[in-house]
Amino acid sequence: MAVLEGAARKISAFGRRALGLDVTTPDHTVAVLHRDETEVPGLDKRERAQLDRIRLMGATGAVLMAIAALGIGAQPVHQNPVSGVRVLGIFARAHTGSLAMCMFGTVLVIGAWLLLGRFAIGGLAGSPLHRLSRSQLDRTLLLWIIPLSVAPPMFSNDVYSYLAQSEIAARGIDPYAEGPVAGLGIDNVLTNNVPTIWRDTPAPYGPLFLWIGRGIAELTGDNIIAGVWVHRLLALAGVALIVWALPRLSVRCGVAPVSALWLGAANPLVLFHLVGGVHNDALMLGLMLAGVELMLRAIYGDGGTRDQLTAKNLPPLDARGYGLLVGGAVVITLSSSVKFTSIIALGFVGMALARRWGGSFTAIVKAAVLLGLIAGATTLFVSWASGLGFGWIFTLNTASAVRSWMSLPTVTGIITGFGGVLLGLGDHTTALLSITRPIAALVAAWVTIRMLVAAGTGRLHPVGALGVSLGAIVLLFPVVQPWYLLWAIVPLAAWATQPVFRVPAVAFSAVVSMLVMPRGAEFQVFQIIGAALAAAVCFALFFALTRHTLPWRAQAGVSAPSQEATAYRVTS
Repeated sequence: MAVLEGAARKISAFGRRALGLDVTTPDHTVAVLHRDETEVPGLDKRERAQLDRIRLMGATGAVLMAIAALGIGAQPVHQNPVSGVRVLGIFARAHTGSLAMCMFGTVLVIGAWLLLGRFAIGGLAGSPLHRLSRSQLDRTLLLWIIPLSVAPPMFSNDVYSYLAQSEIAARGIDPYAEGPVAGLGIDNVLTNNVPTIWRDTPAPYGPLFLWIGRGIAELTGDNIIAGVWVHRLLALAGVALIVWALPRLSVRCGVAPVSALWLGAANPLVLFHLVGGVHNDALMLGLMLAGVELMLRAIYGDGGTRDQLTAKNLPPLDARGYGLLVGGAVVITLSSSVKFTSIIALGFVGMALARRWGGSFTAIVKAAVLLGLIAGATTLFVSWASGLGFGWIFTLNTASAVRSWMSLPTVTGIITGFGGVLLGLGDHTTALLSITRPIAALVAAWVTIRMLVAAGTGRLHPVGALGVSLGAIVLLFPVVQPWYLLWAIVPLAAWATQPVFRVPAVAFSAVVSMLVMPRGAEFQVFQIIGAALAAAVCFALFFALTRHTLPWRAQAGVSAPSQEATAYRVTS
């Protein structure tokens, strides 16, 4: 009996440590990602002049990318508006030159974003002495977005899959059962624009997105250009929601709004892939963050900050509070009806709600039941009202057919399988993927549960815990596209301020943005090398001309070591 009791105690202790229940707050490893930021004065005259040049540098790069997209962007196979046009059509015939222009523009935008960071976060390990204002950042972001928002799609052909799947739904066919070839026919103008790998696969997106897409299809018909434009407006609406929610969430976490917007909204991955690539991840992220802000406003109040996580005397929720709570839960559920991953945000805000209600097991169950009922009712309504049903449940894993080099379990399986080939054991990549991917899913689930516990016990802010969980899910996902990194970077931009997060986040954003090639042409190796060399030479000349007018090197007054927080200070 004593042996069994001892074993039970050891198992219990191990389980508590695994879930983080026995970890003290100062030693909580994930908490080191956050540090409260300071409020500092605005830019001086010299810095405002530099900001104007940085803004112009990024805008020039965005314009060059938009022009290059006329030739190497993801233009439609049919209804290409520049095909055969004498002046504009030259970019499609000069692939190497257009690619060099696109690469140079990409480097300019990324460089401008990095320079802008000097006035947003200072150095990666410091705090700025002067920070640009919210209006200055908003104007800069708008100036960089406009050229990409009027350009042809870039870096992805997914928008043409959106159009085809939406047309299938508009014809009364189940898009979760039929792919573009079966639903529209091999000769259909929309089918011909869909990448070959997706022509026979059903839609992997939620019912809300295809419901909206069906409306777009009924509005634009077979007009591909009009359909792309409306879908881009939808993506821009998602970016607008990100810009609305992110600074409000950052203030709750003790982070300067400009810092969060610089990393989470002005990020090149947002500009190139959510805006330029017309991805529905923009709508998913925007709705998710907006819903989280509404729910936290109900739980902590309009100006609620992290010090309220431990408050015991908060008044009961009134009618307005419950209205915000229900509305936020509905918005998050609508986000999951675009892409299902965002549904986990309900769990983290639910733990904050349970903590307000006392943090007991009963409070957790009460919060889970309430939010589960809201999410279930919202999903049922969208699935019923749209007429699309629940077929989306069975197509969530459609994208796993792609072997992504950015996915840790996938690249592990591929490398191991290739090693087997080298050793003469045969190609067992598929078998290894069937092992590595489930293991990765279990690890992601464990990280998510641990973060839920951390949010429920008050050790981590719900926004930070959500971002860390999404980061684990992205890295351990079977398929990781470049813009998937934003699932974690955007929410973490409102909470994680330490170099241990910002350095890899900035590096990944910059490097991945440069590595992704346009999708509008097939390039030979010599073309890629030639274009890269031309872009490098152009940037070297640009650097030589601007080395004294742009803050390429850290200057006195731009950033300083970390100091005691003031206006954004909150207690945990």
